Amino acid sequence: MTSTKVLVVDDEPATRSGLKRLLEQAGMKVETAGDGAAALAIVSDDPVDVIITDLRMPGMDGIELLRQLRERGFTQPVIVATAYGDVSSAVGAMRAGADDFLTKPLDLDALMVTLERVVARHAIRVEAENLRRQIRERDGGGLRGLVGSSTAMQKVYRLARQVAGARATVLITGDSGTGKGELARAIHELGGRAARPFVSVHCGALPETLLESELFGHERGAFTGADKKRIGRFEQASGGTLFLDEIGDITPAVQIKLLRVLQERKVERLGSNETVELDVRLIAATNHDLADEVQKGKFREDLFYRLNVVHVEMPPLRARGGDVLVLADHFLKKFTEENQRSITGFTDAARAKLLGHSWPGNVRELENAIERAVVLSSDDTLDAKDLPFGDAPANSLGAPRVPGATMAEIERHAILTTLESVGGSTTKAAKILDVSVRTIQYRLQDWGVRAKSVL
Repeated sequence: MTSTKVLVVDDEPATRSGLKRLLEQAGMKVETAGDGAAALAIVSDDPVDVIITDLRMPGMDGIELLRQLRERGFTQPVIVATAYGDVSSAVGAMRAGADDFLTKPLDLDALMVTLERVVARHAIRVEAENLRRQIRERDGGGLRGLVGSSTAMQKVYRLARQVAGARATVLITGDSGTGKGELARAIHELGGRAARPFVSVHCGALPETLLESELFGHERGAFTGADKKRIGRFEQASGGTLFLDEIGDITPAVQIKLLRVLQERKVERLGSNETVELDVRLIAATNHDLADEVQKGKFREDLFYRLNVVHVEMPPLRARGGDVLVLADHFLKKFTEENQRSITGFTDAARAKLLGHSWPGNVRELENAIERAVVLSSDDTLDAKDLPFGDAPANSLGAPRVPGATMAEIERHAILTTLESVGGSTTKAAKILDVSVRTIQYRLQDWGVRAKSVL
């Protein structure tokens, strides 16, 4: 508990200062905020281990603060302080996501016991999730938050494990929706920086001035609207990993500043002449062909080489064979639990339709398709009619794009369409394709398909 960082949120200055003094005497690090908005600003700039917030505050009250914290992905414990005997408010706070509540005036001994309890419970939850993730990886052949065991993904997993312990910059490329962000987090969690922050910035979502402030921070008065100092994402990621998503979208001016930071491993906040030393592992991702962008003069060549130390290509879903079904089962379980449905699986027709779709939106499109099907289906299994994309034309089963298809896509299309035309007979299909029956059976096993399931 001595290393625990606590944020105290209360509109009464005396309560804030009193709690700060008492908790610091117990060896904790303490930040304070006078309202919910200030608390959100602190948490976004400087992660904390636990929050103690008053329930009734002007402006943003404790319930709304809780809601916004959970929406922003804050999973650490929150303790709510409420007036004595206000049971209904305490119940509402628990329903909104509070981990515990205390009545005012706060008793220090009760507060310390509650702090120890919620921090310990959170640590158990984190450990349990890690164990569940390890089981999923063992059973599904995946890696951390990634699911799938296709040959294409096994190559990605091997490379991720190799680079996880290094400090080298990693550039992840691939189509939108392939899971580049999940891979970046997996690399972070597999390495020695796992206990330190993983900070993510979507470079394409911010205009140039805001992106510079987001990355490098700024001093008060650095530009119009900069009414206080802000710590940049590079500093927030100290000791950990900074993930720059869609780095191909940054402007030439930001490219120059980013290159200097990577070269010198130092950062200057906007409006400051002081430099801050950095110990940050950088992972970047893009759906652009940066080598082509360099040739066109849209991306700096020197920055490209700084980023492209280790290159990992995320394969599109259409090239991952039977991973489509593994992922579909994963999302089905997830969304049936979230929506309290009792859907048990897919019909053979649905599985064939999943395999036959080209998935231009990749894993994200599949996830959305399964969620919609779970919500709208009235049966205990999902059928082809429940899947929200068009039926493949007769004898196409997701015909590959030519030119532009990989050999793996063309092979998959040839085998599945041939099997369909011969009623699922692997012997007949093997004769037509001039390959061995074992070859077809091996491919079907790799894709997670039974011959009759393509009928």
